[in-house]
Amino acid sequence: MIGSPKVLARDELKRRVDVCRAAGRRVALANGLFDLLHVGHLRYLEAARREADLLVVAVNSDESARALRGPSRPIVPALERAELLAAFDCVDYVTIFEETTVVPVLRDLRPDVHCKGTDYTTESVPEAGAARELGIRVAIVGDPKRHATTDLLERIRSTQS
Repeated sequence: MIGSPKVLARDELKRRVDVCRAAGRRVALANGLFDLLHVGHLRYLEAARREADLLVVAVNSDESARALRGPSRPIVPALERAELLAAFDCVDYVTIFEETTVVPVLRDLRPDVHCKGTDYTTESVPEAGAARELGIRVAIVGDPKRHATTDLLERIRSTQS
């Protein structure tokens, strides 16, 4: 089977999240490019999952990844990145978003908690204002940021020189 039943369009995801919330389940949202998966991603998502009963991961589309990181990114197409993330046991659902900010996803899904990695503080999270306005708690989760796709790419480039 190609793809994953855990990768959903935002409208279907919203419907499922609403059903889970009506059943009393708490929802966490994590987001990112997740271009070349590494252990830092896994630790971030496992920690995010501990914040709620259900973990939704929002993945930047190829277009928004290019807008944020430049024309050489992403390395892996969005649908493949989403499928890989959906394979993690800690991830309940994955969606791809076109915007360069996750605020529209926050507004649509209204998770109980918005999880960001340790390269942020609760004050420096770009979506903190929108989260506050929507009554969404912001949680900083995962291990210290010692892993980054940008760093991996630089190491690969330096070994080819």
